[in-house]
Amino acid sequence: MKKILLTSAGFENPNVQRCFLELLGKPANEARALFIPTAAIDEDARAVLPKCRGDLLGAGVLPEHITEFDLDREMDADELAGYDAVYFCGGSTEHLLERVKAVGFDRALDAALERGLVYVGVSAGSIISARNLPGNLGYLPRELLVHCENGSPAGKLPEGTVYLTNAQAIKILDGDAEIIE
Repeated sequence: MKKILLTSAGFENPNVQRCFLELLGKPANEARALFIPTAAIDEDARAVLPKCRGDLLGAGVLPEHITEFDLDREMDADELAGYDAVYFCGGSTEHLLERVKAVGFDRALDAALERGLVYVGVSAGSIISARNLPGNLGYLPRELLVHCENGSPAGKLPEGTVYLTNAQAIKILDGDAEIIE
């Protein structure tokens, strides 16, 4: 069962954090999270990394249960199975997708999502799952624009491009997708 949460800016909205906790399905202090900062290749994106880590900590994930992984080596499905959530930070969408593919993380990720791993995307981490780029992960069958002033209405996904504000997210639960705010 795929559990995916796509955001512009993480858990800025408490409803988005609540959705993450619901998808997690276990107490956050028992959860293990894989934190992927790979997209943060410039100074502005790196400056946001503490806020991203703060999303997980603020949700109740213990610091010692957060493992940083920079997509610098292969991680197979068995190793990834040791985690309850994967959190992709923002930055360069192209660089992130290239690294995901280069180390074969997409294959391990697909298997782990089928087993119940929760996927959290922030900005570039969300866009790699949508139809924006060739070779995308294919979890959202639409193009996705993030950090929009005006977002798509809450509820069922619209046809065509989806627009997210920093207070919105897309929740995909086993193929059913909706915009939450």
